[in-house]
This record gives sequence, C-alpha cells and structure tokens, in this order.
Amino acid sequence: MKKQENAESSREKTKKMVQASVFLALGLVLPFAAGQIPQVGKMLLPMHIPVLLCGMVCGSGYGLIVGLICPLLRSVLFGMPALFPNAVAMAFELGTYGFVSGFLYSRSRWQCVAAVEKCLIAAMLAGRAVWGMVMFALMAAVGSEFSLSLFLAGAFGNAVPGIILQLILIPVCMLALHKAGLVPFRHTGTAKTKCS
Repeated sequence: MKKQENAESSREKTKKMVQASVFLALGLVLPFAAGQIPQVGKMLLPMHIPVLLCGMVCGSGYGLIVGLICPLLRSVLFGMPALFPNAVAMAFELGTYGFVSGFLYSRSRWQCVAAVEKCLIAAMLAGRAVWGMVMFALMAAVGSEFSLSLFLAGAFGNAVPGIILQLILIPVCMLALHKAGLVPFRHTGTAKTKCS
C-alpha cells in the first residue's frame, strides 16, 4: 500500500515537473508573438500568461520557480528583456504571480472560472506591487529615480491590453483544461452556492 502511494506521489511530481517545463517553454516562446518589439510586449505581456497558468495548474511552488526563471533565462538566451533592471525586476514580479495565483487557487473552496478570476486579480496586484518595490530598489542602487508616475505607467497604464487579455484568456484556458479532464474544477466544503 505504501509503495503504491509512493509510486502515485512520484508520478504526480513527474507530471507537475513536465507541465511546469511546458509552461516555462511557453514563457520563452510566446513573446515572439509580439515580434520582439518591446512596446508590444509591454502591452500584451505574453510571458505572464504561462506563469499565471503554471501557478494554478502545477501549484504555487512551481509557479514561483517558473516565474523567477523565465525572464532571466529569456534575457540570457534572446537578449530580451534587458537583464538589468527589466529581467531582474520581472523575475520577482512573475515569481509573485506564479506563487500567489497557485497559493490562492489551491485554497479556493470552489475551483472554477470565478475563482480563477479572483486569484488572477489578486496575483496581478501583488506582482505589480513587488515589481514596483524591486524597481525602486534597483534604480536607487544605481542612483536613478523611480517615481510613482513611472510605477503607475509601467504597472497599469501601458499594460491595460495585457491585463484584459489575461482576464479573458486564462479563465478560457482553465475551462478548456477542465473540459479536457486535465485540470478538474472541484469543490471543497459544504456551501451550496455554486460558481460557474
């Protein structure tokens, strides 16, 4: 019995590692859809989508690791985003996205589209706050200024199309994974209220 449980646990870990690797690969490749144009990438935020999904599908730990690695590895391999300060700040931002989305989603009473939306919004706010703090620290370290207006423009102003895309696309992806039986929605608790 214990051997069977260990085998199942090992299979589950292997499955999560493979899924996380796929999300990491998507994070490296999806920005090419923006044509490697920084302005388009800042608007559509293609690297964010696989990291947020990774957190929800694989768990907070995998989401954190994929989020931390993705921008740094992409910077080293493809030269974009620039390693300092962009990729460094993005590593903290995306790591926060992956961790918070996975942490909150795994603890949602209902795991469904409405829960996905709530976790996404919380993760986006937390990630942007972390990005702002890291950018402030990095800029201060090199004697540059990172003002509130720069934070608001970078975190929200330029990112509105990407935020809208994530709020639409990620729930659609999670619903598709649920319907395919790959990531089943579930309910843990006794409440009768159902979310769609």
